Amino acid sequence: MQDRVVVHPARSVRGRVRPPGDKSISHRYAMFAALADGVSEISGYSTGADCRSTLACLAGLGVSIEELGREPEGLRLRITGRGLRGLQAPARVLDAGNSGSTIRMFAGVLAAHPLTATMTGDESLRGRPMQRVILPLERMGARIESEGGRPPLTVHGRADLTPIDYAPDVPSAQVKSAVLLAGLQSSGTTSVVEPLATRDHTERGLEAFGVEVQRDGLRVAIEGGQRLTARNLGVPGDISAAAFWLVAGGSLSGSEIVIHGVGLNPTRIGIVDVVRRLGAAVDVAPDGGVDRRVGSGEPVGTLTVRYQGVGSTVITPDEVPGIIDELPVLAAMATHGGELRVSGAQELRVKESDRISALADGLRAMGGDIDEQPDGFYVRGLRRLRGGEVDARHDHRLAMAFAIAALGASGPTTIHGAGAAAVSYPEFFSVLEGLCA
Repeated sequence: MQDRVVVHPARSVRGRVRPPGDKSISHRYAMFAALADGVSEISGYSTGADCRSTLACLAGLGVSIEELGREPEGLRLRITGRGLRGLQAPARVLDAGNSGSTIRMFAGVLAAHPLTATMTGDESLRGRPMQRVILPLERMGARIESEGGRPPLTVHGRADLTPIDYAPDVPSAQVKSAVLLAGLQSSGTTSVVEPLATRDHTERGLEAFGVEVQRDGLRVAIEGGQRLTARNLGVPGDISAAAFWLVAGGSLSGSEIVIHGVGLNPTRIGIVDVVRRLGAAVDVAPDGGVDRRVGSGEPVGTLTVRYQGVGSTVITPDEVPGIIDELPVLAAMATHGGELRVSGAQELRVKESDRISALADGLRAMGGDIDEQPDGFYVRGLRRLRGGEVDARHDHRLAMAFAIAALGASGPTTIHGAGAAAVSYPEFFSVLEGLCA
């Protein structure tokens, strides 16, 4: 993918799309298959670079992974599991690339193995804080070296981890997953009590691989020592990728987009409600995907979005965990004549970039009206964007959000760092071109 892309204004967007395999689910299915007994086949695995990093790290830990083919939905893989605590010590440093999901969840997996492994990543990942995952894993008995709480991380694991009851201060599905994965490989019961509910793909995925997970409100617990059984599973389309088409279809007059094969996990569909509140018409049609996907526990369906004007809404802190990845593109929707105020989203400052600062700089460069706040932003779409030159800071979600905002500008927009879209959605710009009228 080119690192510099020019996006021209569009009258409308119309068509039918299938988003790539869900990034969050792809990471987890690959890890679970590697820890399982037997051979699993996964279809629809994300083609993004982040999920490739997870496969590379698994291969470095002795896991056999065969790529059987590439379908419109994604990759088809065969993964031979090594069983619980069966990974091998790596011969070299594991490279997680740009993927925070990979490095944080692998920390939990490796903490329960009696080996030493070092994980690193690209410049962006090496600047991201890891203390929130280091703290609980060290409480369980692992030892983790870092560079001031940032990668590289060297995990000195042990097979006799102590189970804990953990209550993180900040809601994070990645931290929750790391603790549960460590607890699965220990003895006794490990639990996590979240301050706010986060995505539950780990819980659903573990259940799909035969593990019993206890859920009680915001508390999730797991009994250690349970074996995972290999499965054949399909990964639904990524709703975070679908969010770009929901916003595009809801932002331009005369637009209609049908998004099929998309995951409808209840912890992820907050984006649908917000897009509706901003004015779009969105129809949701479940298609029975759970049964078709061999007990994956992930509902699948079709979303149809139609333009009917762009309005205003407020996103409150309790909503943020469920739509954290979609906030940049929701800001883009507000530039199309709407208004959006977001608070409680300070987590955006420690993503692949400082997404609040970078988002504000980019939209202003296009002629937008946005106030940057410590924990969020306020966008007013009272005037049409003019286009211009923006820097995505090598952040995939910003590159794509700027592209959706650019559709409503009066002139072309040049996005620098657009190649970062390949982290999660390599096909994004070609799909966008096919939808534009």
